[in-house]
Amino acid sequence: MKAQRAQEILQADTKIDVEVNGIAVWIDSVDPARGIAKIHDEDRPAETRIVSVDQLQEIQ
Repeated sequence: MKAQRAQEILQADTKIDVEVNGIAVWIDSVDPARGIAKIHDEDRPAETRIVSVDQLQEIQ
């Protein structure tokens, strides 16, 4: 995924499903200059991590 799309998903009014390695995640923030996103697993909101936006996959 590109950083611009990750930001669009973050700002969307409706839920857009996103996964990293087959695990459903929420995007908490995006740093387009560095190409990274802060995320957390849907079932573990307290455990955040930083990933490359390239790892994010939008689920249609």
